[in-house]
Amino acid sequence: MGTPQIIRTEAGEDLIVLSRRDYDALLARLGETDSEDAMTARIIAETGAELERGDEVALPESVWQAIEEGDAPVKVLRLFRGLTQAQLAKTAGFSQAYIAEIETGRKNGTAESLKAIARALGVPLDVLVG
Repeated sequence: MGTPQIIRTEAGEDLIVLSRRDYDALLARLGETDSEDAMTARIIAETGAELERGDEVALPESVWQAIEEGDAPVKVLRLFRGLTQAQLAKTAGFSQAYIAEIETGRKNGTAESLKAIARALGVPLDVLVG
């Protein structure tokens, strides 16, 4: 949490000035739904920024569990992101058939293609190649 600014009015009342982020966090802790949603969106946006630096990404346990149970990581992450094979292929710069072949294990994908797919899915490469 940042440092709040305290302003005293002429009437002697103290006013506290918080950043919007801190205000949303405070409301979220109190259970205010819209603020919880705003904080979640902010966390997701910041996670995306962290990916540019190569940091880890937060994914639901169900996603990790599916990958650990042997499901194709590209498919699990694509479905989690709500993408079709065609949408992922377009974003990553490949054909839908190529994505399908990676998801079914018929192709492993090159290092460069897996990097592009990971970028399109918003995850570090090691999530795909584990």
